[in-house]
Amino acid sequence: MKSLSHFYDVHILLTLNPDSTCTFTSQLRPDVDGLVSDGEEHMDRLQQAALTRTTCMSLWRAGAVQAWLEVVMGMPTYTRACSENVKSGKVLLGLTDEDLEVGLGIRNPIHRRKLRLAIEDYRRAEGDQGLSKASNMDHHWVATSWLSDVGLPQYSQTFHAHLVDGRVLSSLDRRDLESYLDVGDHSHQTSLLLSVQLLQTLDFHKEALQARRAKCEQQNRDPIVWTCHRVMKWIRDIDLKEFAANLQGKGVNGAVLVLNPAFDADAMARALEIPGNKHMLHRHLRQEMKALAAARSNKEQEDKVVVSSAPVAVNRFAEGRVPMRRSSKSPLRIRSAEAHVRSGTRTSRSSMHTYKSVEITNV
Repeated sequence: MKSLSHFYDVHILLTLNPDSTCTFTSQLRPDVDGLVSDGEEHMDRLQQAALTRTTCMSLWRAGAVQAWLEVVMGMPTYTRACSENVKSGKVLLGLTDEDLEVGLGIRNPIHRRKLRLAIEDYRRAEGDQGLSKASNMDHHWVATSWLSDVGLPQYSQTFHAHLVDGRVLSSLDRRDLESYLDVGDHSHQTSLLLSVQLLQTLDFHKEALQARRAKCEQQNRDPIVWTCHRVMKWIRDIDLKEFAANLQGKGVNGAVLVLNPAFDADAMARALEIPGNKHMLHRHLRQEMKALAAARSNKEQEDKVVVSSAPVAVNRFAEGRVPMRRSSKSPLRIRSAEAHVRSGTRTSRSSMHTYKSVEITNV
């Protein structure tokens, strides 16, 4: 099937080459009707997909189900099986994991999880709760933008193949990362899970995260939202620019700096590959990380003042928020020193010990 973009390319060629229009048209004439038909069909799918964002799933007809699966979920591979078996949104709401695997042929467990979480999100939305903010994070954004910000772009292809979106991110634990997404490095797992924890604390509000990052791009404040690239900029700003590039692909970002008690000045020095005999550089790094911790503490105090002066109604709304998913166990399952994350304490040897860590739970 020719894409709508191909139709537009042909149209542009005809417009830009008026002298050759007759010849070119006669060559393509048998196919133009097919291009127009394909374009109209594509536009119809886009319109139906847009309607699924504002219409209860239980009211969807077969066309809307197929458009949602192909366009919104980005899973066109399963469209044919879906068109043969799922004729309405009501049927979609009742699908079990076995139905997805046997009836629709979805063998990939992460793909099935993606659909189950999305269907559950739409079920809650029918109760006037609305879709979660995680629904705005598609797998293209996760595999490219988010992984790049985390500092682990080397996993982009795997995340993209498994269609990991915002909802799936919220469900991941160490076993998932190792078994399905080929993330075997323990520190990389921790980086990914703490970065997901940051999204959870912001209720997966992508725009809010970007706004906070913009405010601290030129100031050493609010480090918890820093991307890996912002951490590298900070390393260059503190006159260690010759080591900054060594952080590429290691997953050192703001969530790791703030929420991982095991990531102290010594861990940062190892990530930067600063030689052990460079004692003065190690001392300089410790002092700078302490200064960054103080900046974090000041930011927390500012936030407390803002919250305490906020209207009561706003405070009640914030307290009444219901997280997307609750679990009594942390997805991190951090052992030994890392266990302090759950209790909010930090190890005494960490130069970042003044940070008040957010409790790590898989909500």
